[in-house]
Amino acid sequence: MTKDEKFMQEAISEALKAEQIGEVPIGAIIVVDDQIVSRAHNLRESEQRSIAHAELLAIDEACKATGSWRLEDAVLYVTLEPCPMCAGAIVLSRVKKVVFGAYDPKGGCAGTLMNLLDDERFNHQSEVIGGVLENQCGELLSQFFRNLRQRKKQAKSK
Repeated sequence: MTKDEKFMQEAISEALKAEQIGEVPIGAIIVVDDQIVSRAHNLRESEQRSIAHAELLAIDEACKATGSWRLEDAVLYVTLEPCPMCAGAIVLSRVKKVVFGAYDPKGGCAGTLMNLLDDERFNHQSEVIGGVLENQCGELLSQFFRNLRQRKKQAKSK
């Protein structure tokens, strides 16, 4: 198992925490010098806050843990390719590298729809590695949405 796979497993553990509370199972961790400095999972439904994405929560915690808004030595591991909002926060917090699991064909801004993380027009770019444990990360999401559709279908038939 590679180092990226090991840390992605930690992000998957966070995603499973989200799933257990009915959240879309997306998890993120931030690593500095091979040490996890923050971990988070989606809380958008629980907190009814549109910005409660795993990446943003992990970035916020990492800034508190490191005492700086500049995360220039940090690697962000996240189970789903970052959306535009999260990609913007990654650039603004100067995260060095982003490693994600599943690609997001509907909102991915780390290479799928566009790559905000590697746009030289910004004052910072992040290295991007996609597809780490892609099948495992993608299956978490697929199964979650299959189950959600099934519950909605059952609720309608009652």
